[in-house]
Amino acid sequence: MSKDTIVIREIKLEDNQQIEQVIRGCFHEFKIPLEGTAYTDEETPRMFESYQNSNDVYYVIDNNGEVLGGGGIKPLKDFEADVCEIQKMYFSPKVRGKGYGKLMFEKCLQSAKELGYKQCYIESAPQLKAAIHIYESYGFKHLKSGLGNTGHYSCGVWMIKDL
Repeated sequence: MSKDTIVIREIKLEDNQQIEQVIRGCFHEFKIPLEGTAYTDEETPRMFESYQNSNDVYYVIDNNGEVLGGGGIKPLKDFEADVCEIQKMYFSPKVRGKGYGKLMFEKCLQSAKELGYKQCYIESAPQLKAAIHIYESYGFKHLKSGLGNTGHYSCGVWMIKDL
């Protein structure tokens, strides 16, 4: 896998099945609960369709047609309009530890600013220690409980950052 064949781009309809497999694979790999998480979200099998509004975007990591990860920005459901959520940021083991997660994270944060959001919220599972460390390094602060209505009652880490 050569670095110059990998691109971060907006999701396409034909990416749905591959990104669903990447997302769901991480839950089994890291032993994250399936219920009350992105694993059982109605959006997970239809990511392209779920990110077609003017105030959201979803990106994938593409290596010559193979989707190796993704992440997106959406308004935080049932919360203040100027707060977004970074959602469904998961990566295949093939790209972990190579800097693509940080690139994706930075792209999502930049998109959140460009879309006019004032704060960015993240929910995560405690098992995803490397991801949580990255969020902390970018200035995300831990919250005592969740915000909005994500339906992810099995996530035990909630964080927020001013943009």
